[in-house]
Amino acid sequence: MKTVTVLGATGSVGGSTLDLIERAPDQFEVLALTANCDVARLAEAAKRTRAKCAVVADESCYPALKDALAGTDTEAAAGAAAVCDAARMGAEWTMGAIVGCAGLKPVMAAAEGGRTVALANKEALVSAGNVMLHAVRESGATLLPVDSEHNAIFQCLDFARPERIARILLTASGGPFRDTPLEAMAAITPEQAVAHPNWSMGAKISVDSATMMNKGLELIEAFHLFPVAPSQLEVLVHRQSVVHSMVEYVDGSTLAQLGTADMRTPIAHALAWPDRMPTPGARLDLAAVGRLDFAAPDPVRFPALALARQALEAGGARPAILNAANEVAVAAFLARRVSFLEIAAIVADTLVRYDPSDPETLDAVLAIDAEARRIAEERVKDCVA
Repeated sequence: MKTVTVLGATGSVGGSTLDLIERAPDQFEVLALTANCDVARLAEAAKRTRAKCAVVADESCYPALKDALAGTDTEAAAGAAAVCDAARMGAEWTMGAIVGCAGLKPVMAAAEGGRTVALANKEALVSAGNVMLHAVRESGATLLPVDSEHNAIFQCLDFARPERIARILLTASGGPFRDTPLEAMAAITPEQAVAHPNWSMGAKISVDSATMMNKGLELIEAFHLFPVAPSQLEVLVHRQSVVHSMVEYVDGSTLAQLGTADMRTPIAHALAWPDRMPTPGARLDLAAVGRLDFAAPDPVRFPALALARQALEAGGARPAILNAANEVAVAAFLARRVSFLEIAAIVADTLVRYDPSDPETLDAVLAIDAEARRIAEERVKDCVA
């Protein structure tokens, strides 16, 4: 049996991971599950999987978790340090699915253990790519991408001969506003922004898809995951979300990974790798799909994509600042404090106002993240005023 830990077990990716694990109880043993403060879902998942440990990051939720697990063999714990301790329990396979920079230290803790880390947390590589990859190299850990785009690239890429790679093409649905008149975008509501046309995702990731910041973050992530230069990374809008990404080789051949819009497919690939396992998702019916459309992204409609590419090319602290400012701006939009179009503007302004030296440690990354958030929050207050 493969021992597993799920960091962020109550989110959409964590839930999909548990769905697969629970369908094969003879293949997986759950060591630890973590959540922020969703005690009910965490406790139920821990009971179903007989997890050895369940952890809430929010310490105020500990009494409720302890009560919910009373009479079971699952140990309850709480706090940020306890989440990292869970990541260090020695699981052979760890899912890193904590959203945002809260996932940085736990993912680092798992990577330092030298086992396999399945990465769904974009921020780990966007904000701390060099630091994270150094830890992976030092420990001998295996890093497997779970984002559908990066998992598709992983399946198509010839790692043994990277000089044969011409381009990597990340596909994007274009989100819910790919056809919205530009003059109407200022009035977009949070409810409209989280209504993704193809995927079922959390609110923050759905807004990132609507601005296409998610694709910008994925460009940065791809740069750290795969042996290519920034100039070899491109984005294509593909509204059907059937082709999840492509790799073009120097001979003109292009390999693509196709599938339905179900996160259990890339998760299952990472969970069973280097083998494969069955999933319950619908199978791709190309005859029913009928056609596959591709287009270049509109730079006027999606300014966040250009901001991310600039941060990628500049390197250093710029991606961490980009990510932190975006998290603040998206949270403010979801709270109806700023408009949809102000999200990218807040990110751009923060990048102009803050330019620290390159971080060399995780603590330095977190310090840059905190200062960028402070500056972005000031800009949010200006918008509200």
